[in-house]
Amino acid sequence: MVKRRKFTPEFKANVVLEVLSGTKSAAAICREYGLKPDLLSRWKTTFVERAPLIFHGEERISQEQVRVAELERLVGQQALELGILKRGSSILASLPRGNER
Repeated sequence: MVKRRKFTPEFKANVVLEVLSGTKSAAAICREYGLKPDLLSRWKTTFVERAPLIFHGEERISQEQVRVAELERLVGQQALELGILKRGSSILASLPRGNER
């Protein structure tokens, strides 16, 4: 039974960057690391397709931070309103009612 090799994402990225940098040919890299050309081609295609997503991470984080700040502001506002309503309720509860004498 043939055991499949597993490659880390870091290894794949480094190999693809070697190909893209042009320091070595794809064939030379395949020989050096014992890879099949179609595997290297798939890694390269995946890398190039997903490269723009790297820069979306910062935008997504900032949008999440804005959303968290807005939710924290709303929670603070509701806590303030709840405190005011509790004080008002206790004041009203201490006042004598019109029917009572």
